[in-house]
Amino acid sequence: MASTALQDNSFALVTKRAAVSTSASVLTDIYQDDVNIAVWQGSMTPDLTNSVERLLAECPNLRMVVTSSPEDVTNAFVEQNPTFAKFPEFCQHIATLVDMFATLFELKRVGIRLTQLDRAMCPKFHIDRVPCRLVSTFFGVATQWLPHESVDRTKLGAGSLGVSDEQSGIYQHLTDIQELNIGDVALLKGETWYNNEGAGLVHRSPAVADDAKRLLLTLDFID
Repeated sequence: MASTALQDNSFALVTKRAAVSTSASVLTDIYQDDVNIAVWQGSMTPDLTNSVERLLAECPNLRMVVTSSPEDVTNAFVEQNPTFAKFPEFCQHIATLVDMFATLFELKRVGIRLTQLDRAMCPKFHIDRVPCRLVSTFFGVATQWLPHESVDRTKLGAGSLGVSDEQSGIYQHLTDIQELNIGDVALLKGETWYNNEGAGLVHRSPAVADDAKRLLLTLDFID
């Protein structure tokens, strides 16, 4: 019986870890088989933080969805929203992240989503059916995730029986929940990464307090 339970809760059969560093080179660790999240900490400067705050003041309902090559990010943003011409440092920061993402995965073009949120976009713990996704929060609360060994994956999706994460048993202790910081650049390995089925990083959007907001960037592969 113990063997059957272990098979049903397959999270216990595989070891996955987080690679975390203040060096951007940590992002290459995502290629290691036992890593399902790589986090580059502390990429935001005070000037960049100030730019983000001013941008949100000018564009309170900001939502950008573009596909771009690394060298054309600023033009793509300004073409869709001319306000971005006032914030070259912020555009350059995103262009740098796009260039890193494209170089790491040998992509010519990248799907870019920059969204101001006043509520949790994906409030329940879930997995992404993508090879890998970059996430970075520039303002407000940041993405939450669970270590692989702390997840009961049978409680994902329909397995939660419609109840909240706190009730479903997807995790056992509040201390299991990890949270990125503002400015962290994280690569989340998904379910369709080669040989990673059943081990995609489990994560969710955090709750956003009333009258609060967050600014989230995601980068994705383009087929």
